[in-house]
Amino acid sequence: MTVQARYLKRTWYVAALSTEVGPEALFPRKLLGTSVVLYRRADGTPVALHDRCPHRFAPLHLGKRIGDEVACLYHALQFDCTGQCTKNPHGTGHIPKAARVRAFPVVERYGFIWIWMAEEAPDLDLLPDYSPLDIGHPNAVGFTYMHMPANYELIIDNVMDLSHIDHVHGEIITTRGKLSPIVPQIRETPANISARWEWSQQPAMMIFANFLPRPADEARHYFDITWSAPANIQLSVGAVQDDKNFDDAISQYDLHTCTPEDEFSTHYFFATRRNHVVEDAEYNRLKIEGMHAAFENEDGPVIRAVQQEMGTADFFSLDPVLMSNDIAAVKVRKLLQKMIAAEAASTASLDAAE
Repeated sequence: MTVQARYLKRTWYVAALSTEVGPEALFPRKLLGTSVVLYRRADGTPVALHDRCPHRFAPLHLGKRIGDEVACLYHALQFDCTGQCTKNPHGTGHIPKAARVRAFPVVERYGFIWIWMAEEAPDLDLLPDYSPLDIGHPNAVGFTYMHMPANYELIIDNVMDLSHIDHVHGEIITTRGKLSPIVPQIRETPANISARWEWSQQPAMMIFANFLPRPADEARHYFDITWSAPANIQLSVGAVQDDKNFDDAISQYDLHTCTPEDEFSTHYFFATRRNHVVEDAEYNRLKIEGMHAAFENEDGPVIRAVQQEMGTADFFSLDPVLMSNDIAAVKVRKLLQKMIAAEAASTASLDAAE
């Protein structure tokens, strides 16, 4: 795959948690191999600019805010929210035509700041709906960020293939050997891959057991996950007892979303909302701590070791042995590959026509 076709571009990626970008600070982050600086206008609206002055290429985040504009540290060229240079303090003050930086469209939704990195105009219809994260008590939703030195598709694989739970994770989310034998039910659309597991275990998963009528008894469980381009996975999990259906489950609604920093480094964002103990802020804090512990101490070391052993981002070039538990993850990889190739072909066609 060529460098130009490494990532899907006509799509929305998470650039930052809403809480990461404060009212005054200049917040730098490399996204898809490009340095970006994020900040907020006085009215709170987020802004994203290429984090590189066109003069001597100093990172703009090293500079300072002047109202809603940014002044470069090195020679004080000043840029507005559109990336246009508005002030040159040198000589006659003439502003060269090329004195501008690229501005990236951004939108703030569901607790994240999303960025559009394609040259084409942004399409908000391509941003999936994760509005359940906005519904309910604020103490029932948690957000976090982790950095992973691995290709982003390995993280997608990890979440799309939940058969690893009993082999990698501890007692808190064990399915007691029930999940691995199950081949998930797959649902496909031109833009999404979904997978669903249903099983019973005794006792219930520890994250739910104490909120069920009889914590020590058997409970029915489900996982339902949906991948949306480029790297968003909405995961719902719940448990019920007696004759209740899954609509009445003790459950949580999670969003795992990844943004490549570069080919071998990933920004991993996570949000979770539950429908139980919704006002307990301390429980919320513990949920996020648990997510960090699971990913950083259990999933993370395996993913890092896999990336190091692979030595490449091209998974299929290594001729992997594939099994029934790979069905959802492989379908995602192939659909994403198809989308990237189609976008690259479209771009090449447009370039040729010009």
